[in-house]
Amino acid sequence: MKVLGAGSTVIMTECTGLQFVSPFAFESMQKVDVVRLSSLSDPELRLLLPCLVRMALCAPADQSQSWAQDKKLILRLLSGVEAVNSIVALLSVDFHALEQDASKEQQLRHKLGGGSGESILVSQLQHGLTLEFEHSDSPRRLRLVLSELLAIMNKVSESNGEFFFKSSELFESPVYLEEAADVLCILQAELPSLLPIVDVAEALLHVRNGAWFLCLLVANVPDSFNEVCRGLIKNGERQDEESLGGRRRTDALRFLCKMNPSQALKVRGMVVEECHLPGLGVALTLDHTKNEACEDGVSDLVCFVSGLLLGTNAKVRTWFGTFIRNGQQRKRETSSSVLWQMRRQLLLELMGILPTVRSTRIVEEADVELEPNVSVYSGLKEEHVVKASALLRLYCALMGIAGLKPTEEEAEQLLQLMTSRPPATPAGVRFVSLSFCMLLAFSTLVSTPEQEQLMVVWLSWMIKEEAYFESTSGVSASFGEMLLLVAMYFHSNQLSAIIDLVCSTLGMKIVIKPSSLSRMKTIFTQEIFTEQVVTAHAVRVPVTSNLSANITGFLPIHCIYQLLRSRSFTKHKVSIKDWIYRQLCETSIPLHPQLIPLIDVYINSILTPASKSNPEATNQPVTEQEILNVFQGVIGGDSIHLNQRFSITAQLLVLYYVLSYEEALLANTKTLAAMQRKPKSYSSSLMDQIPIKFLIRQAQGLQQELGGLHSALLRLLATNYPHLCIVDDWICEEEITGTDALLRRMLLTNNAKNHSPKQLQEAFSAVPVSHTQVMQILEHLTLLSASELIPYAEVLTSNMNQLLNSGVPRRILQTVNKLWMVLNTVMPRRLWVMTVNALQPSIKFVRQQKYIQNDLMIDPLIVLRCDQRVHRCPPLMDITLHMLNGYLLASKAYLSAHLKETAEQDRPSQNNVIGLVGQTDAPEVTREELKNALLAAQDSAAVQILLEICLPTEEEKAKGVNPDSLLRSTQSVIATSTPNKGMEEGEDNFLCNLREVQCLICCLLHQMYIADPNIAKLVHFQGYPCELLPLTVAGIPSMHICLDFIPELIAQPELEKQIFAIQLLSHLCIQYALPKSLSVARLAVNVMGTLLTVLTQAKRYAFFMPTLPSLVSFCRAFPPLYEDIMSLLIQIGQVCASDVATQTRDIDPIITRLQQIKEKPSGWSEICKDPFLKNGSRDTGSMDPDVQLCHCIESTIIEIINMSVGGI
Repeated sequence: MKVLGAGSTVIMTECTGLQFVSPFAFESMQKVDVVRLSSLSDPELRLLLPCLVRMALCAPADQSQSWAQDKKLILRLLSGVEAVNSIVALLSVDFHALEQDASKEQQLRHKLGGGSGESILVSQLQHGLTLEFEHSDSPRRLRLVLSELLAIMNKVSESNGEFFFKSSELFESPVYLEEAADVLCILQAELPSLLPIVDVAEALLHVRNGAWFLCLLVANVPDSFNEVCRGLIKNGERQDEESLGGRRRTDALRFLCKMNPSQALKVRGMVVEECHLPGLGVALTLDHTKNEACEDGVSDLVCFVSGLLLGTNAKVRTWFGTFIRNGQQRKRETSSSVLWQMRRQLLLELMGILPTVRSTRIVEEADVELEPNVSVYSGLKEEHVVKASALLRLYCALMGIAGLKPTEEEAEQLLQLMTSRPPATPAGVRFVSLSFCMLLAFSTLVSTPEQEQLMVVWLSWMIKEEAYFESTSGVSASFGEMLLLVAMYFHSNQLSAIIDLVCSTLGMKIVIKPSSLSRMKTIFTQEIFTEQVVTAHAVRVPVTSNLSANITGFLPIHCIYQLLRSRSFTKHKVSIKDWIYRQLCETSIPLHPQLIPLIDVYINSILTPASKSNPEATNQPVTEQEILNVFQGVIGGDSIHLNQRFSITAQLLVLYYVLSYEEALLANTKTLAAMQRKPKSYSSSLMDQIPIKFLIRQAQGLQQELGGLHSALLRLLATNYPHLCIVDDWICEEEITGTDALLRRMLLTNNAKNHSPKQLQEAFSAVPVSHTQVMQILEHLTLLSASELIPYAEVLTSNMNQLLNSGVPRRILQTVNKLWMVLNTVMPRRLWVMTVNALQPSIKFVRQQKYIQNDLMIDPLIVLRCDQRVHRCPPLMDITLHMLNGYLLASKAYLSAHLKETAEQDRPSQNNVIGLVGQTDAPEVTREELKNALLAAQDSAAVQILLEICLPTEEEKAKGVNPDSLLRSTQSVIATSTPNKGMEEGEDNFLCNLREVQCLICCLLHQMYIADPNIAKLVHFQGYPCELLPLTVAGIPSMHICLDFIPELIAQPELEKQIFAIQLLSHLCIQYALPKSLSVARLAVNVMGTLLTVLTQAKRYAFFMPTLPSLVSFCRAFPPLYEDIMSLLIQIGQVCASDVATQTRDIDPIITRLQQIKEKPSGWSEICKDPFLKNGSRDTGSMDPDVQLCHCIESTIIEIINMSVGGI
């Protein structure tokens, strides 16, 4: 076996002429292949004798017949070798006694110190170790070697990692090396606990010829190879080439791996795992690369070093980077350095793939100069492209991460490789992109004018061939876009963006100083890509077909985005609108992340001029016709599927553009007005034709693929179209798109699919005669999805008026309501308009007006001007209330937008503001206040109309329907004790259309009050019929908020409002018996007492007659108020009696009785027995108002006493 080549340093000189164990011999020993062992030459066999002799003489564990035969062959093999006798003699020694003496010697040395010359194993030597070894017998030879070895091992353990070199005659004399090796192997084999093989291997590194001894030792114990290697690596230095010890350790391990090459890569893995001995890892890779030469593929050296520097392990990356940096700092950068060998090998590989380099003359000797002869316009072979890309990334990592400084030779060859021209393949596109980024990252590679000219020519070739490469290679993300993008970054001086672009393309984070890009910036902006050239070229770049997030790399969209940001298009008057529109139409899912920022910056470029000096320098918006073209097929509802011409992504992006444009236009109204610019707003008719809700629902199912587009659309919708974001609608959608929808699809029959809008119209026409057909078709339609129902919408809404006729089954009405709610999830605005027009009252000889969306947003109360029969048809009333809520929200958004659009109309001109400093914002405030007042009036009017609907009509009153049925139903659950017959009668009253409509209205009012409590305050300050108070308090859960403003309502000067407040409070106290209610009730009692002293006789009667019954409710809710209320009642009675002098005889007895009742409540039963009082049969019509009031007071007191004593 040959000694290591130029890579070995000290050990190479030591081991010159020594016979090492060959890989063949080691493998034979490892497998105990006796046949192969017998084929070894005598010098090779001599190195393995210790193990073979022990194998032949010791009792084997394997008692098989095959081993017995192999043992005979080994004995026959050994029979002719003379050295066997000396080894047999070594094995005949008493090793137990030897081990005991060795242990005693170690104890003695530990006691006296490591430097003591005392030895138990060896008595005083008469001569040198070599002579003693020559003249000694086998036992003494063992003792001599053992004593020397233990001394070295002790010194190693005491050295604390500092390397030393031990001169020892035994291990240096060439005459006795083999005998000493035999003794060493026998000692380690027989005394393994005393001489662990890893410790022995560590000690051998400190003596001359240690690597040779180590290889023989491991060859005779082949199973210990991995253990020895791992031990040596673990105890090794982090940087092996920095010290003599590190270099000796590295070379020793290289010899071991030469002996067992199959394990070399495993040992290299140990090196990386421990982050020790980087030179060894590179050396083993170099050895492996030479043995496994590959012409076209990426070499193992490139893969290994790239993996270290570009891997995810930061510790490994730092460790190897330090090895590169330290290697460059050493002055002795000669062929003996592993780093020099690595660089040399990489350079040879690089030159090997340059097409016209005469690399055949380059040999590995260090003194031979390279003779490059590279053609300027060389073409790179297709089979070399991947390898060239790998080499470029490796050199980038070496220079950018590890700090390698290339030599002139390396720089020259790298530049030649980077400026070569690859074939038009995906790998070629990748190579050009890497080369371009490497030129940007390491501009120092270009140092001479000739090299700079070479680079300029190559860049010009890139621009010229970009379209051909893209069409031929089939790669959408070509290097042309990267060139364009870099040029734009240079023009806008965004050097940090260029650095990020370079790092992301190279796939590594490297430090690039912005100052290093100055020369490249000059070349780009002045010689290759002027700004005008960039913008003109960008518009001609074709859009990316089916653009999605799956297409990675740098695309035309990145370039256009940067140009829009820098306002290059407007500056040079280049229209980009058509390009952006085409790109938006050529999109698919998953959504590319650059599309939304592109739309945002495009909108900004439309509204904001590039400079104040030139306000007309803006881009053109997309036309309305172009927008409508995208939604063609889903606008009219004729098709239940999306038009295949444009993807859902394109439609959602155009919708996002339109909504964002309108929002940005409103947000910038003042700025645009100051610049005297008025960009065109999209018409309301266009917005009405876009199926916004349908598209949002489609987007909801694609949230993962659409990235942030869905949430962005929801934000725009909530701001500008709040009527499309009603919570009830979202909940309804969850029901429609949930599990029930899957079940409906399972139940879907052919009959349901075969129905047409025409059949539905015919069935509606037959409703006066038969309900069966329309019911059957409607039931089948409930199995269809929302988008499949769109064609039936017009027929369904236009026939709603027919359903108001008497005799239409409730099931039909409920089914229509259900279908309407499903359609509301996909086409709400159009559906609402059709429904409002269909439910108009039919008056003879009066032509019905056809409302449009704008009419209903301006005046939402149109919804309530429907046929009066709708007010008593709960399913259709539910629809009406839904539309009313939506249009009230829409009206708010419409008025807010209108206010912003016309913000400058009322602003005083410059001529009128002289002397009005500080008042310029007054018109704005006034307009805002007017808008809020209009909205409040609108909402309160809607509430008042709805409350009026809750009142029974004259016809219903004739039938005995009571408006306070809702309250009575609540009370009946608590208080009723009537027989079952009475319950049944009550249920008949409750289960009526009026009751159901009341519930629906109360639900809507509750939502309105919660959304804006000021509406509740305004409505109650306006007042409404007191007959509705039981209904509103019991039916609207949010009525408790009225407790906040009742004190303010009581304080109003109008008597009617005070009466209404007290009546409202009485019902609230019953419904919400809270501490807050108690305090307000106490306030009301005090106010009544105060008013008693200030009101005239007429006003006193008008005030107390309707409010006295409320005192009963106060006492029922809050018994602690009993005393105050009784005192108030008696006080009122006294005041009334004093005003009626002519009827004193009638009044005084009443006052007397009341006083007695207050003092002695137990006497109430006698009063109640008076039929005159109990039945109230007294003729009050002819009485004086004060007399009537007194009798009312008496009745009130009796009712309070009855209630308190009865425990009700």
